[in-house]
Amino acid sequence: MKHPFWKTLSVIAIGASLAACGGSDDSSSSTTGTLSLGLTDAPVDSLKSVFITFNGVSMKPADGEAIVFEFDEPKTLDLLTLQGGNAAALLDDATVQAGAYEWVRLDVSELDGDLYVIDDNEGQHPLTIPSVAQTGLKLVSGFTVPAGGSADFTIDFDVRKSIVDPGGFAGYKLKPALRLIDNVQAGNIGGTVDGALLAAQCANSQTYAGLVYVFEGTDIVPNDFDGTDPEALMAVPAADGDTDGIFTYKAAFLSEGEYTVAYTCSVDEMGANDELTFVGTTSVSVLANEDTTVNFESNAE
Repeated sequence: MKHPFWKTLSVIAIGASLAACGGSDDSSSSTTGTLSLGLTDAPVDSLKSVFITFNGVSMKPADGEAIVFEFDEPKTLDLLTLQGGNAAALLDDATVQAGAYEWVRLDVSELDGDLYVIDDNEGQHPLTIPSVAQTGLKLVSGFTVPAGGSADFTIDFDVRKSIVDPGGFAGYKLKPALRLIDNVQAGNIGGTVDGALLAAQCANSQTYAGLVYVFEGTDIVPNDFDGTDPEALMAVPAADGDTDGIFTYKAAFLSEGEYTVAYTCSVDEMGANDELTFVGTTSVSVLANEDTTVNFESNAE
């Protein structure tokens, strides 16, 4: 079932100033366009908060010098608040040179204490970026800003795939997994997980109600996050957010196309080869600006 598309934007206002710009100062519609850029996060169930401080955004036109938008003040965001269709606005209708761009980069603070995580036991741990990524978090997916028009993109910062607990060492490491979504061509998948199914699959649905895995393509045989194909694009939690006894999920910012979804209440350890029990595996189509509904019923197999 599909419904008119709705995107919940919990906008965190971030002021930015143009620190450097390639190309002409001519602001006519023939040479410039506007760019909006948001940041969202695919959920993770092992941490309570992931705080990252951003200094700005940079991008590289195909035929010019890199453009740098430096925020008026560094902004610290908890990525785990940016789920289920929520996003933080990094750029809002910024005027930029029209044309093709080779990459976009999130410029991250390197100051001590500006990156950290809070675990399920309320413990705070430092978050570090490997030396090869110290210049920022670069996404090499190209994009285009139309002349005299507007472009609207969201960067999905997948914490589940990005945050690594090295084990035996203090803190966590950040190995960013990013994807760029054209909001004009994006839709969502969402629905409910039946209470009887939760009772059958979960030891205690009040503490852990499982995940809905989303795979690109049709008729995919679902697999865990073990570094081998098929690898899920994302896994989103089933949750009783309104405490009304109805468990829902939402996989947001999906590019138009074909997907396979499946539910499990098994616990998936990232990088390990876990045997997960999936039920309700279904192939669905996502259309731009629409919500596709998939409900997981008690008779799911």
